[in-house]
Amino acid sequence: MIESIFGSTAATDTTLSLSHALITLAIAIVLGAIISFTYMKTQPAYSQSFTLTMMILPAIVAIIILLIGSNIARAFSLAGAFSIIRFRSAPGDSKDISYVLFSMAAGLSAGVGAFGYAVLFTIVLCVLMYVLKVIKFGIRKDSQKTLKVTIPENLGYEEAFDEVFRQHSVAYELKKVKTTELGSLYELVYAVNLGPATNQKDFLDAIRTRNGNLDITLTMNPAMQEY
Repeated sequence: MIESIFGSTAATDTTLSLSHALITLAIAIVLGAIISFTYMKTQPAYSQSFTLTMMILPAIVAIIILLIGSNIARAFSLAGAFSIIRFRSAPGDSKDISYVLFSMAAGLSAGVGAFGYAVLFTIVLCVLMYVLKVIKFGIRKDSQKTLKVTIPENLGYEEAFDEVFRQHSVAYELKKVKTTELGSLYELVYAVNLGPATNQKDFLDAIRTRNGNLDITLTMNPAMQEY
């Protein structure tokens, strides 16, 4: 009984029937819905387009696997067709990439007919992701942010805010320096770690006093993907 549930039907039947295709498509859509729902519950912010992608991606992969089957020539033809497609998008969160791979794996499992394993692995990984979210696995106690400060050219940027960082117990690293306003100003980019006891307003006020009320930006992006 268990072997029949977790076995691959595609391994014993190489012909593509309408009933098998409909069952495969239905299971892939259900798995995509489970993955998409888990994504929405474990992410603080998400876009509708990405949740819809999670919904249909397993079905798309399953359809591709069904069409390829065991035909090697067909596999090379589809690979050539998909090689002309170019996807251009901004780099996303690494968690988003893991969900994309998750959805593709679910669709692949359904496409080869391993329905039992597809359902089992999807449920186990969704539960795991939800548990990791609940226990806040990997979350730092301090807050890593990006600080951009504009200073006049007569203020030495190497040691301009050392005393301020020290007084507020802020760990920092100077990441980037560039000139602006035809060289009359410098823009400094720091990676800063703010502890739970750090008063952000007092910290920014101290920097504002030091840089003469020029522009200051404190962002919440820890990865500092772009400045």
